Amino acid sequence: MRRQIIVLFCSLFWFVPPALWAQEGAQQQASQQASAPGAANRGALFKVVQDGHTLYLFGTIHVGAPDFYPLEGRVLGALERASVLALEIDPLADPGRMAQAVQQYGMYARGAGTAQAALPAPYRPRLERLLRQYALDADTVASMKPWLLASVLTVSEFSAQGYDTALAVDAWLARQAHQRKLPVLELESPESQMALFDRMTAEEQSRFLQEGIDAIEDHQQASQAREIAEAWRAADAAALDTLARKAAEDDTFSGRFVQRMLLDGRNPALADGIAALLARETDSLAAIGVLHLVGTNSVPELLRKRGLAVERIY
Repeated sequence: MRRQIIVLFCSLFWFVPPALWAQEGAQQQASQQASAPGAANRGALFKVVQDGHTLYLFGTIHVGAPDFYPLEGRVLGALERASVLALEIDPLADPGRMAQAVQQYGMYARGAGTAQAALPAPYRPRLERLLRQYALDADTVASMKPWLLASVLTVSEFSAQGYDTALAVDAWLARQAHQRKLPVLELESPESQMALFDRMTAEEQSRFLQEGIDAIEDHQQASQAREIAEAWRAADAAALDTLARKAAEDDTFSGRFVQRMLLDGRNPALADGIAALLARETDSLAAIGVLHLVGTNSVPELLRKRGLAVERIY
């Protein structure tokens, strides 16, 4: 499985345009109030209990579609009761902070290089074709490091399949929380997420981008985008478990990087933050990328190892 697609389950929702969060807010809030009782299950939902404290743990996807909403009643009820919403990062936080992190970790210093120049010569016209295909301005992406450009191509492929970062589930939840004046706790930071990608060497970043180009051209990303989104849309536990198994078995460079750094490397700290939140708050809701909730060494598994009572609702 080409893992740039999997990234959308793990991070990168800082691509959501802030202006669109505000535009969609009122319409989606009215929709959930009108029809939430009949809404279908989405993603995955766990209930974690300790010493009379309850935390609901919801698995998200960092893109969306209009028919993802409203979320079902148990998630909305958990949000209504919660004293805190915990997310990987708050996508409604200071956009200047996001931009600074992108500049620091995702962009070349002036005159230091381009993603296209980092590619082997045969890949350069292939990249140019994809930029035209997705209507991405070559000058705009010229100073992006290869890992960031690969991620932008992934987001573009999801958009081509009808999934929009402006409708990301994390952003939707953050918007509900901010509208209700509910505190939003960040379990991570934009800087910590982007720094993981920037740990790759120049050669590794080039491979990451090459594998992304290969996956788009052989239509793997298109089919996998649909597969992943449908598994989340239907709360298909078996399909999500299969995706986690495929992810663990992926022996491409990008596959090993995402499994080691974005999943196994982050899950313990995410579990620590969630356990601390549960101990502190009587009722809370945490929402993180759904692939953190399935497979070996998942966050629910790590919470169970800490002695917490963890129930999978769906």
